[in-house]
Amino acid sequence: MDRNGLTLLVDAGNTRVKFGWLQSGNGSREPAPLALEHVAVDRLPEWLTGLPGPLFRAVGVSVASAALMQQVDSVLDASSRVSVEWLRSAPEAAGIINLYDEPAQLGPDRWLSLVGLAGHTTRAAVLATFGTATTVDTLSSATPGSARRFEGGIILPGPELMRRSLATGTAALPYAEGESEDFPRNTHAAISTGVAAAQAGAVLRQWRRAADALGVAPQLYCAGGGWPLVANEITTALARTQADCGFSPEPPIWLDAPVLDGLAALASESAQPGVRSG
Repeated sequence: MDRNGLTLLVDAGNTRVKFGWLQSGNGSREPAPLALEHVAVDRLPEWLTGLPGPLFRAVGVSVASAALMQQVDSVLDASSRVSVEWLRSAPEAAGIINLYDEPAQLGPDRWLSLVGLAGHTTRAAVLATFGTATTVDTLSSATPGSARRFEGGIILPGPELMRRSLATGTAALPYAEGESEDFPRNTHAAISTGVAAAQAGAVLRQWRRAADALGVAPQLYCAGGGWPLVANEITTALARTQADCGFSPEPPIWLDAPVLDGLAALASESAQPGVRSG
């Protein structure tokens, strides 16, 4: 077993699975994560052959089905003799206290995203992730001698789910492909604008709550495949809100894969391999 080899990082979401890696010896990471639809997980071995070394371990989180998790395990077992250590949310990890009423009930993807976020900033921060669901979570600032806190967060349907729910749940409304506008004058733009406005309203609510509770302007970070659908609306609304509150303008910061960042952080701390020998 080569513990200076690679740790595979697995983020199994509702529609896609993201894969990355961590080099144990020097902390190197993947140049860009691999993202596969659930039906395409069998293509993983093709990507594994191009890695800069052998796998000795795999860690992951999943909000997908048990069947999908078993499929990922089977593919890895056949190709690399590695089993995934599927992680769950914890009361505390990586210097962050989980203030959820029942810490184990917090989605592990949200928890690992916050662990990943902590590696990007010591400031108070709000992380908005736009996937099948949109989540908006708040992390306190780093204070000498004190642990950081996951203060809590909200969940709502993601941008794509909002669009599809109107198309499938009504008799007359289409699947909207228009852009967000100030005063929409066609149905596609009206739906797209409504979806973007709803997402922006949720994000700004949490941003304002965080600013009030923590006494500082939090930095907004964004992630997820739905971000392009709402980016302009949120960026514009955030700038106006910051000005109204007397804060300096700070645009949102994009994070490509905060869950993988969190997995890499925890993998770096842990010495327990998840390898099947023999």
